[in-house]
Amino acid sequence: MGDVNDGEPDHRLGSYLRARRELVTPAQAGLPPGGRRRVPGLRREEVALLAGISPDYYLRLERGRDRNPSPQVLDSLARVLQLDDVERAYLLGLASARPRAPRRKRPEHVPARVHQLLAHLQIPAFVEGRAFDVLAANPMALALSPRLRPGENRLRSLLLDPEEQAFQQDWPKATADFVAALRTTIGDDTDNPRFVELVGELALSSQRFRTLWARHDVRTLDGGTATVRHPVVGELRLHRDKLPVDDVILVVYYPDKDSDSDEKLRLLAALSHPEQRTRT
Repeated sequence: MGDVNDGEPDHRLGSYLRARRELVTPAQAGLPPGGRRRVPGLRREEVALLAGISPDYYLRLERGRDRNPSPQVLDSLARVLQLDDVERAYLLGLASARPRAPRRKRPEHVPARVHQLLAHLQIPAFVEGRAFDVLAANPMALALSPRLRPGENRLRSLLLDPEEQAFQQDWPKATADFVAALRTTIGDDTDNPRFVELVGELALSSQRFRTLWARHDVRTLDGGTATVRHPVVGELRLHRDKLPVDDVILVVYYPDKDSDSDEKLRLLAALSHPEQRTRT
C-alpha cells in the first residue's frame, strides 16, 4: 500500500480499477443492494454488466492480464465508476502508459528571478517542488507558517505536525486533497527517488496517509480558497494560486481586498516587520 506502485508495478491500471470499484455503492450505480456483500462497493461482475463487457474480460483487466483496453471500454468503465474529468484522464493515462527508459533526474532549481520576485511580494509566497518540498519562501510566508521554511515538506507537515493540523480549519479535506494531488503528480514517474522516499516515509508514519493512498484518488491542486487558524491573528480566509515557473511552482496566498483577512494579514506583516509600521 505504501509503495509508489502500490506493490504492483506491472498493473497499476488494475489497482486503480479495483480501488475505484470499491468506492461506488450499488445504490450509486442504480443497483439493488441485495443481501450480504463481501466487498464494500461494486462486485466485478456488476461493473462488467454496467460497462457492457464480459466479466472474464474485466477480471483480466483488474489482474493485469490485459493492459490494452480500447478507449470505448475505458469510457464505459469511467462512467460506471463515476469518474470525473481528472480521474478519467488518469485512467486513460494508466492504460496508455508504456515502458520507458529511466529519466535523468535533474535537481529542482529556483531561478534567480523568482528569488527576486519573492523578495518584492508583500503577500505569503513560496516555491515548491513536485513532491511538495518547500524550496524557497518570502518573509510573509514564514510569518503565515513556519512550516513553509525551505527544507520542509508540505505534505509531511500536514500529516505529521500537530501545529499544522491545528492550523488547517478543514484538516480532513486538506489531507485528502494533497494526497490525491501527489498521486496525480507522480503519474507514471514511479521510479523517481524523491517520490519513492516520501511515499515510503508517510506510509510508515501516518495511518491517514495509508487510508487515503489506498483510495487511489486523483485531483489537481491549483487554485482554491482555504481557511486557516493563525496562532496570533486568528482565522484567515486566503485564496491560493499556483504558477508554474520552469520546473518548479510559485505558490501565492492572498485575501480579498479590504476584507477582515486582508486587515489581519497587514497586521501580521507589521508584527513580523516592525519597521514597516512607520511606512503605513
